[in-house]
Amino acid sequence: HSITMFLDKDHGVLGATPVEIEHHLEMGRKLLAAGQLAEALSHYHSAVEGDSKNYLTYYKRAAVFLAMGKSKSALPDLSQAIQLKPDFLAARLQRANILLKQGSTQEAREDFQAVLKRSPDHEEAHDQLRKAEELELLQEEAHEAHHRGDYSTTVQVLEKVIELSPWDPESRELRAECYIRLGDPRKAIMDLTPATRLRADNRAAFLKLSQLHYSLGDHHDSLNQVRECLKLDQDDKECFAHYKQVKKLSKQLDSAEELISEQRYQEAIEKYESVMRTEPNVAFYTNKAKERICFCLVKMKSAEEAVDICSEAHQREPQNIHILRDRAEAYILLQEYEKAVEDYQEAREFDQDNQEIREGLDRAQKLLKQSHKRDYYKILGVSRSANKQEIIKAYRKLAQQWHPDNFQSEADKKEAEKKFIDIASAKEVLTDPEMRQKFDSGEDPLDPENQQGGGGGGGREWPFGFNPFEGGNFHFKFHYN
Repeated sequence: HSITMFLDKDHGVLGATPVEIEHHLEMGRKLLAAGQLAEALSHYHSAVEGDSKNYLTYYKRAAVFLAMGKSKSALPDLSQAIQLKPDFLAARLQRANILLKQGSTQEAREDFQAVLKRSPDHEEAHDQLRKAEELELLQEEAHEAHHRGDYSTTVQVLEKVIELSPWDPESRELRAECYIRLGDPRKAIMDLTPATRLRADNRAAFLKLSQLHYSLGDHHDSLNQVRECLKLDQDDKECFAHYKQVKKLSKQLDSAEELISEQRYQEAIEKYESVMRTEPNVAFYTNKAKERICFCLVKMKSAEEAVDICSEAHQREPQNIHILRDRAEAYILLQEYEKAVEDYQEAREFDQDNQEIREGLDRAQKLLKQSHKRDYYKILGVSRSANKQEIIKAYRKLAQQWHPDNFQSEADKKEAEKKFIDIASAKEVLTDPEMRQKFDSGEDPLDPENQQGGGGGGGREWPFGFNPFEGGNFHFKFHYN
């Protein structure tokens, strides 16, 4: 019984019957027409398995591959069809067109010539043969220009080459190399990305892509590309070495930003210092680290150190508006308002529409104007970052010192009263969070000028417009706990 089965199988009876094959072909045709390509393909697979000697079935399956954009898979089917039926011109023409798009000019030429030999007036074959010959000349021209080191010309010629052979990875890789030499890595990335798909195992392109992204500071993209290389071969030495480096750096950068978002600024600074140690040779990462350390120092109110680091960062990246903004904020902490205004103005020149820069400049200008008026921090002799306790302590000490009762002559009393009002005003403004916030943004909440229009009632004078030290000869006794 088993022998009969074996024989039957050999005769194709237990394979697919002609009826079944016909059914698969019919289903494949219908699904292809309906645009259901994957389903159509599986029926053509069955038809090819059922009858491996039918040249048309291979040709039809090639058509599905082409419709799916898989020209590489279509080629062996077309070659099989041509082998089974050498005078099958449609398959030859199809194959020649694919070879032309892949940049294989010599093989394409042979196929077009074979078509013309059997059908001398074939118009498409004539046109495409001319294109193949043109492409060959352009390829030579590009290679000569590249050999001379004339990368701009190479790029211009390759433009035409790639138009004729969009599926040729070699010309894209060559153009990418030229872009790198011409200092345009972003364009190189745009050529290498399709090149990775045009070769079956293009580890070199994935690695190159990863290195380019890395040099531009796109560490996440860099990591993704080098992982693609390792998917093709996890033991690839070059890819693995690069992967370890990118992974380490990327992790440090991500965790530094995470620390900043949690307001753990000192730890973020340390993390950015380790970033500079991990990658000292790519300017982007050192620049980024300096910029963010400058930001953290301002947040920590370490104003003098911030100015130093921000200035260094500014020298490295003169047009970086974040660095200018942070240095301006450091100058504000140091009460150097002119410098703060200068930095904000410079930042605004680089980015006219940035709301944050506009608001910062406005605030710095108000603070500068205000510094020529009363500065409540200076009156109490405290820093801008002083807390409430420090403010009250300073107030008590000064209020005792400048109490009008401590002075004898009328002139001294007047002077002391003026001081005393300033000291009381300073304490009132700086111990009230809302008023202090207004003052910090460049507005004097006790300035009558700000009461009308501008401030929208933003602050208070003495209650009911009554000032205990004006007019009359009042004597107040102050009691201290």
